[in-house]
Amino acid sequence: MYEVILYYKFTDIEDPESFCEQHKSFCKELGVKGRIYIGREGINGTLGGTPEQMQKYKEHLTAIEGFEGIDFKTDTIDFIPFAKLKCKTRDEIVALHEEDVDPAYGGKYLEPHEWKAVMESGEDYVMIDVRNDYESKIGHFEGAITPDVENFYDFPDWLDQFDAPKDKKVLMYCTGGIRCEKFSVLMKEKGWEDVNQLHGGILRYANEEGGEHYKGKCFVFDDRLVVPVNKDNLEPIARCEITGKPADSYINCANMECNKLFVCSKEGAIKMEGCCSEECRQSEFKRPFDPENAFRPFRKWYNYFDDEFKERELEGNA
Repeated sequence: MYEVILYYKFTDIEDPESFCEQHKSFCKELGVKGRIYIGREGINGTLGGTPEQMQKYKEHLTAIEGFEGIDFKTDTIDFIPFAKLKCKTRDEIVALHEEDVDPAYGGKYLEPHEWKAVMESGEDYVMIDVRNDYESKIGHFEGAITPDVENFYDFPDWLDQFDAPKDKKVLMYCTGGIRCEKFSVLMKEKGWEDVNQLHGGILRYANEEGGEHYKGKCFVFDDRLVVPVNKDNLEPIARCEITGKPADSYINCANMECNKLFVCSKEGAIKMEGCCSEECRQSEFKRPFDPENAFRPFRKWYNYFDDEFKERELEGNA
């Protein structure tokens, strides 16, 4: 068995390039795989390896001054969902593209049991899913607003159009918590008073509360694509864009000129030869379609996108 950890820490790093070089060297020697972003504001990563490797990594990182108390979200699986190790520097460890957003001034943390209690209390609140639209499409909390945005850095523009009363209680969540750290600051700066964020995000809630009140699955930025949240309810909430039947698998359109990421069942993929439309199915630029490999749980949906797209999407994975 292997473990996958998801984590972040906002802390000042004086020389990100030097820190990154040393950290990458340690990770290579340890033999772990995954993705780590390092910047002046801290670290954001997800790694896979054996339980022993993960424990050594955690001990190493948290022993560095300023990195104490990291909330590691851990999942146990039977394969490592990363092809290699990537450790790079970034201007932002999660890209909001807004200046002077200090997570120290963010919203109040709600632990998973507190979050659940608020949902069950009958209290009046508005809940915001702080993830991209293709993430919330396959899973979200009951009653959540799921903004129609393609990137995390689109949220400031979305917020400018958000018309909830400034004195209304706000709940927000994302996959592992990092996006809420920044977005909650922005909401408070815009005048919302009672801003609360799910500490540890969906993944921690799933581990501690069993996923109650969550519908569908959780999109993750590794080769697993989706993971279960509420194991007592695994029914898909999205629908295949070809057949209209319930589905929660993503594939890329086999037409290389399209490459659209879309929800598709195996039945629909076979019918359209992996394409999102009849026009794409007739394209001379269509890749050969292998239904068995296309629906392997460890297939990388972003393999066919250009480097700029991959870097942008993987940057906002928590």
